[in-house]
Amino acid sequence: MTPIASYLDLANHHANSTHSDIKKVCLLTLKHKFNSVFVNPYYVSFAHQLLNNQAKIGTVVSFPLGQDTLDIKLAATKHALTAGADELDISLNVGLLKQAKWDQALDEMKALVSTIKEKSQTKIAKFILETGHLTDSEITKTSQLILESEADFIKTNSGMGPRGAIIKDVEVIKQAIGNQIKIKVAGGIHTYNQAIAFIKAGASRIGTSRAVQIVNQSNSSVSG
Repeated sequence: MTPIASYLDLANHHANSTHSDIKKVCLLTLKHKFNSVFVNPYYVSFAHQLLNNQAKIGTVVSFPLGQDTLDIKLAATKHALTAGADELDISLNVGLLKQAKWDQALDEMKALVSTIKEKSQTKIAKFILETGHLTDSEITKTSQLILESEADFIKTNSGMGPRGAIIKDVEVIKQAIGNQIKIKVAGGIHTYNQAIAFIKAGASRIGTSRAVQIVNQSNSSVSG
């Protein structure tokens, strides 16, 4: 089986994060070989200098509310890419989704994906649904739009919404778009057993602040 660490994005999105905290998660990412370290935009440049291309850096855009204007989202995206971000998790404007303003939502997504891919085709674009605010039919429609936008991932939750990821989220997304796009889950995933359940359901990536604990539980499971 693929090592669990390769599925994990170690995240620190705390409002009180310090340079010392960010250095710690960067070093842990190197130690455990996580897929990437995720930090707030302010710390992308610092993490890039620390890691020196030894690990991927992720950050967030319009997080967690998603209701910045498009020009602000585009500016933030460009700044993050210039600072050294490899992966961008972008919060969608859920208000557009709730009002069924599908064309406006899609236009916004396409503009953001285009900006990211113009920088480099290897940069990863993810859009955050915030499934706790959406009905199953809204999740289905939005997933189809994200696929159409040519983003790399659908991300279920910010971890700061009304709830975290649940298995049903992945099932609804998979039913909507099959295996045509990857799925990242986040919010409340603290244990190895939870992580494995999401991977079995179809998740390709897990965002969590508890990545070290998950890996340690994985090692205990193997040794046991």
